[in-house]
Amino acid sequence: MWALSGIIAAVLLGIYDVFKKTSLNNNAVIPVLLISVASSAFIYIPFIAGSEINPELFQSLNLYIPRPTPHEHLLVFLKAVIVLSSWILAFFAIKHLPLTIVTPIRATGPLWTLVGALIIFSEQLNVFQWIGISITLIFFYLFSTTGKLEGIHFRSNKWVLLIILATLLGSASGLYDKYIVSSTNRLIVQAWSGIYQLLLMVVIFLSLWFPNRKKTSPFKWRWSIPLIGIFLVLTDFFYFYALSYPDALISILSGIRRSGVIVSFLFGAIFLHENNIRRKSIFLVGILAGVLFMVLGSN
Repeated sequence: MWALSGIIAAVLLGIYDVFKKTSLNNNAVIPVLLISVASSAFIYIPFIAGSEINPELFQSLNLYIPRPTPHEHLLVFLKAVIVLSSWILAFFAIKHLPLTIVTPIRATGPLWTLVGALIIFSEQLNVFQWIGISITLIFFYLFSTTGKLEGIHFRSNKWVLLIILATLLGSASGLYDKYIVSSTNRLIVQAWSGIYQLLLMVVIFLSLWFPNRKKTSPFKWRWSIPLIGIFLVLTDFFYFYALSYPDALISILSGIRRSGVIVSFLFGAIFLHENNIRRKSIFLVGILAGVLFMVLGSN
């Protein structure tokens, strides 16, 4: 059951990436991120308030959000900082890079999650995991050669470096999710991290973007912007539901979830008419094949 929830989360995550790209094209990043975070946080507020006012009703609906302890608030706040840092880097990169460049880089996330798990838990790689890591790294290198055809040099392009850092932070968040969900109610994690992300974004918006708004890209309203937050809520709901199963494997879930890049990659190829699609498709399949071997080795 947790695997099915992970697949649903993957598809929703791909759609979420599509809305990010369409919202960020020729648009101001910080306001787009603020509105998208706000649209998800506002969904949680009625459930937090309802759980305080009528806990029996929300318990019967399986939507009850317990009151967090101070320790749980601290854990969730740390998650919010990690996730928001990843989003800020990713949003700037997505604005300036083709979607078919971003998605294969994001697809390497399970590699870094596995490496992190090995370091933290002192595990040993088995044959399948070594094969998976090798395949992923080989095809990631080959993919970087495709970027050069579009004038994007992975070693020197700052937007590529940002999306790589965002991917690393996303992997760190995945490892932290498994830890925090094992000791904290998943709805607390989902709802309160959304609230904290909104508070942090308001501070960033007022202190960094708003005073300098005339010197940066102008903000343009698009209906896809709030849909970013709405689809994130749906994605996280199924993802955390999968993580709540005691036998859920973070390495497998990370691989399943990252396969959602296929959705956004196809969107970039079909609707945005991006370049070198055949080569990129081959290398994306190679990266996902490496992820599959890592999943098999972790099972």
